[in-house]
Amino acid sequence: MTESHDPNQPLDHDATAVPADSALPEWLKGLPDRARPYAALARLDRPVGIWLLLLPCFMGLALMRIPTGFEWIDLWWVVLFAIGAITMRGAGCTWNDITDRDADAQVSRTASRPIPSGQVSTKEAAIFLGAQLAIGFLVWLCLPRDAKYWALLAIPLVVAYPYMKRITWWPQAWLGFTFNWGVIVGAATASVFSGAAFVLYLGLVFWTIAYDTIYALQDREDDALAGVKSTARLFEEKVLTGVFVFHLAATSLIVLGAYFAGAGRMGATIGLVFMLHGVWQVSRLSGDKEKHALAVFKSNVWAGAIVLAGLIIAAIL
Repeated sequence: MTESHDPNQPLDHDATAVPADSALPEWLKGLPDRARPYAALARLDRPVGIWLLLLPCFMGLALMRIPTGFEWIDLWWVVLFAIGAITMRGAGCTWNDITDRDADAQVSRTASRPIPSGQVSTKEAAIFLGAQLAIGFLVWLCLPRDAKYWALLAIPLVVAYPYMKRITWWPQAWLGFTFNWGVIVGAATASVFSGAAFVLYLGLVFWTIAYDTIYALQDREDDALAGVKSTARLFEEKVLTGVFVFHLAATSLIVLGAYFAGAGRMGATIGLVFMLHGVWQVSRLSGDKEKHALAVFKSNVWAGAIVLAGLIIAAIL
């Protein structure tokens, strides 16, 4: 059990320490000592999450451009989406770490994160959260009116997410509704908005349940001790069956959304390649789930890129 401490008071710590789950530990170590824990708090050293938040924004925009083709202003939306994804993902992670500081201290993979390790106090983290939200607000001001309205609806999803793992076995589903809201915002920036965006959104929700279940495989033992719920624990030995079923559901809805938007045969091609990637993921996990979980989870950036590439091609053609 990790020794308890006052979360509002930073502890003495090794200036070169980085979180155990950092994907870019050497990059973190190269940052100034004072900046390092804040970069870790915003997960800048774990860019996979940024991509998984950003790709749905691009997908929503590309989906709505299938009937009309891209416009020059879309380059501006791409820049805004990128800044917003980096900033708001960092804000979401900061909020998550503030609310989960006690639980994180009990899990070996997360105990060395900035707040539970004492590198950053809760007050300092809250100030940092406010700074990120201020940047996000500036991005929000630049969005079209309809996109502004849809973006605001994501706030309750983000605020409630950290508590879901305490009250439901399906926090992965809540993450899916939260993380993929960018599809709706991205679609709302286009001149045309249709129900195809909602179908694609639901498909990506199922995709998120699949990849976040894979991610949660790493922590099943620690989560059980800490009382943290997840679909990885819920499905137990049938977890790979669950992952495959969610990939199948995701594929069906992604293809349907692309079809409704007018993607034609390209929609079927997207679904085929996306599903093949899902089959590969399940196959890779069939040996040692915990050992390969992180690598397979990260590969979902390519799964999302497959969908985006297909939608872009459909919009160009």
